[in-house]
Amino acid sequence: MMPCLTYRNACVEFVDDVYEPAEDSFLLADAALVFVNRGIKILEIGTGTGFVSAVIQSNMDVDLLATDINPHAVKCASVNGVPIIRADMFSAFKPVQYFDMILFNPPYLPTLEEDRVPGWLNYAFDGGVDGTDSLRRFLESVGLYLCPTGIVLLLVSSLTGVEQTISWMQEFGLEAEVVAREKCFFEELIVLKGTLNSKNR
Repeated sequence: MMPCLTYRNACVEFVDDVYEPAEDSFLLADAALVFVNRGIKILEIGTGTGFVSAVIQSNMDVDLLATDINPHAVKCASVNGVPIIRADMFSAFKPVQYFDMILFNPPYLPTLEEDRVPGWLNYAFDGGVDGTDSLRRFLESVGLYLCPTGIVLLLVSSLTGVEQTISWMQEFGLEAEVVAREKCFFEELIVLKGTLNSKNR
C-alpha cells in the first residue's frame, strides 16, 4: 500500500521515483487556494504526485489539467484523481492564451553532472548548473498559454535568487509580486504571482 498524505481535504498517495510533497508543495497549494475561483481553467506544470492540483480540486470546482515528464508521476497523479498528460513543460499544447491560472514548482537545485539523482526523480531536483534552467524555460513560454487576465503562481527559493526571478518575469512580459513566503531550513520559499503586463494582454 502506498503512503498517503492528507492535507486540506485532499488525501494524496506517493511513490518512489516521484517527489514527495514537502514545505514547498504546501506553500504553493495554500497560495493557490487564495486566488482560485470556481470554474476557472487551471494548468499545473510538473505536478509530481498531483498534490497541489488535488488540494485545489478538493476545495473548489475547477477545470484543471496537469502535466509531468516523469511517467511514474503521471501514474501517481492519476491515482490521486488529477487529470494529467505526460508532457515536457508546454509541449502538449498549442500556443493559445487559454488558462486562467498556471502553477509551477520548478526544480531549482544547482546541479552538476556528479550531483544528479539516478532515474526519473532527477527531474524534480535538477535545475541545471545555476538552478534556473527549468525556470527560464517556463518563463519564456508561459505568457503564450495564459488568459489576458490570468495569473501565474511560481514557487521559487532564495537559492535561485528572487530578485533575479522577478527581473526575468518582467523581461518575459509579466508583472510580479510576492504573495507568500516561508523560512525553511537553509532557504526561504517564496510564491510569486505573475500577471501579463498591458502590452502582452
